[in-house]
Amino acid sequence: MSAIDTRTEYSSSLPIDYNKRLMLFSGRANPQLAIDIADKLEVDLGPVELKTFSNGEVYCRYEESIRGADVFIVQSTCSNAQTGVTANDSLMELLFMIDAAVGASAHRVIAVTPWFGYSRQDKKSAPREPISARLVARMLESAGADRVLTMDLHAGQIQGFFQKPVDHMTALFMLTQYFDDLGLPDLVIVAPDAGRVKLNKKFASKLGAELAILDKERPAQQVAEIGYVIGDVKGKTAVIVDDMIDTAGTLRAAVNTVREEGAERIYAAATHAILSGAAFENLQSAGLEEIVVTDTIPVPPNRLPNLRVLPCAELLTDSIRRIFVDDSVSEVFGGENQLF
Repeated sequence: MSAIDTRTEYSSSLPIDYNKRLMLFSGRANPQLAIDIADKLEVDLGPVELKTFSNGEVYCRYEESIRGADVFIVQSTCSNAQTGVTANDSLMELLFMIDAAVGASAHRVIAVTPWFGYSRQDKKSAPREPISARLVARMLESAGADRVLTMDLHAGQIQGFFQKPVDHMTALFMLTQYFDDLGLPDLVIVAPDAGRVKLNKKFASKLGAELAILDKERPAQQVAEIGYVIGDVKGKTAVIVDDMIDTAGTLRAAVNTVREEGAERIYAAATHAILSGAAFENLQSAGLEEIVVTDTIPVPPNRLPNLRVLPCAELLTDSIRRIFVDDSVSEVFGGENQLF
């Protein structure tokens, strides 16, 4: 009589009926951008309590369960006068929102930071300086971010500061499409310095335009001196393309130099409109035909009449969808999103 086999057959995996959830939350740096993304995703922004105590400390609390969800936190690390936060408030708020999401058992936490603050401090320019962009990257990872979605970084090496995945978006195609639709004659794309040449070369290629380069020196931080133009701008329509406009000192100096070299009309284009310090005075005195930026950073309501803001919510929404379903993000740009 044979022995009865009482062994139990086990599966190598435990079947679970699991539905992925996407939850979108906004910090106070750029709430309108988060609202626009939510509309395009056809989801409601998640409820979160955010405030600053009287001593300046930042507080956050999610007001519903986020357990098991993919949590996307929209927060450019910039200031916003309307909500009363500074750039450093925004950074701390983002860190606390990430940490709270991790502590609340979110499945994944994705920091959507279209403007990555401190990105200009990506290397040592003088002895005893910090590499602040690297520190911010470490802070985001230490807080518990699983990946970062950002847009037009100031320098490519910032991606190397992270050990987590970084999805890099670009406004290049939005901006080139805008200028292509304008149909400007005798177009020349002007790089404000040697570091922007590769970006401007691609910009010019998309528009079938010529390329010129400015010789720029920085005698001090946020101070720019333009020497001369490499290339022909005389009698042409010039478009000066950069990744950001901060105090607009560089842009004003570039416009003056290009105008002295004989350009007939001058436009400016940039992804990030920081617009701090004397930016409005510099832009007003520059005499530009139009300044074209995106809404990665909220633009004040009392903006200049020649400032054109292109919405980037659709681009970010497409990328967020792809991250959520584990699809390729680079396909949004046909693999052309590495511009460094």
